[in-house]
Amino acid sequence: MQAKEIKTGTIVVYHGAPVIIEGIMVQSPSARGAATLYKFRGRNLVTKQKTDITLKGTESLDMADFTKREVKLMYVDPTDMHLLDQIDFNQYTLPLEDVAEESPYITEELEGIYALIYNDECVGVQVPSTVELTVTECDPGVKGNSATGRTKPATLETGLVVQVPEYLQQGERVKVDTRTGAYLSRA
Repeated sequence: MQAKEIKTGTIVVYHGAPVIIEGIMVQSPSARGAATLYKFRGRNLVTKQKTDITLKGTESLDMADFTKREVKLMYVDPTDMHLLDQIDFNQYTLPLEDVAEESPYITEELEGIYALIYNDECVGVQVPSTVELTVTECDPGVKGNSATGRTKPATLETGLVVQVPEYLQQGERVKVDTRTGAYLSRA
């Protein structure tokens, strides 16, 4: 797959290991005949280390031999997260430190969670780009505060704290972007 075709969320092989692309920056040439550079920020799915990759537009990387399986959260214990495959009911266990970035968005009723299977082993999870969560704790809204753009911290059902508009109240459902951790809208 050529560098110009790689998108965020694509899983490629880089130095013999699977890397998921988390960010892309395109640097246009300033001189005639110079090549456009594609700078990728990725995460090695086996070692969990961040990786920077720089390619010219015509260079390429191989797609990783991966399968994505739709899963549901079964339960979380003090050290591991346990997931259930929705098709063949296999169980996958991942250490909590391996899914630390995704766990604040995962609830038992969340649809669209995918287990990333590499060499018959679950190496990570992929969550939807937006999730709906319930506000469990926040300061009360004051009447008349909806006209300003001020925000307040709110704790969501998974323990995640996000900045929300002042008029939101406890018990409301909100949409959160899983890539940035930012409040998007009411659900």
